[in-house]
Amino acid sequence: MCANVLKIKINIEIVNILSKAHLKEDFVQKNPQHTVPLLDDDGFLLADSHAINGYLVGTYGSKNDPLYPKDDIKRRALIDHRMYLDCGIIAARGFVITRPLGLDGIQPVQPSFDDLKEGFATLDRQIRQENSKYIVGNELSIADFSITSSVTCWGVFVKNWENEFPNIKAYIDRMKQEAWFEVHTEGINAFQRFVNAKLQVAL
Repeated sequence: MCANVLKIKINIEIVNILSKAHLKEDFVQKNPQHTVPLLDDDGFLLADSHAINGYLVGTYGSKNDPLYPKDDIKRRALIDHRMYLDCGIIAARGFVITRPLGLDGIQPVQPSFDDLKEGFATLDRQIRQENSKYIVGNELSIADFSITSSVTCWGVFVKNWENEFPNIKAYIDRMKQEAWFEVHTEGINAFQRFVNAKLQVAL
């Protein structure tokens, strides 16, 4: 999504996590976290989508790109906060469910669903307080890519979230109108099909 907005042409190499390709020695040497995505920019290796997006804007964006500005310290701090909210709470709680389910077929327990729902409640309050088009003010930022990705993926585990969290719902509806959202659609659909095939519990 970030590369799409910046008009960067990227070559995507699929790493099949289900076959544990991310645990092979050559991949672990490149990325000790053995996670995806992993960016290789002419030999510069960087893991984690949050960090990658910041790097892409800093390297290929405009001088003080509002996506992740260098000079507007307060806006940058708010963007950082929203990304920490994502990676520290929402995405982290989603991975607690998805990793054992996807790799080992271990069914989630209710407290894991409850923790993720609590994360959604926190995000809903944050969006309500922000009261703006995007997650930070009325200009697009890299935090929007992170939040949008997490909500649309992990939302499959949060029963009735679109009705229970109207601020998130309105925000996602706005993001769906953005041209960059289209590049995320195929991944969302594939992820939801995968999860629904694995889950044996009624959400």
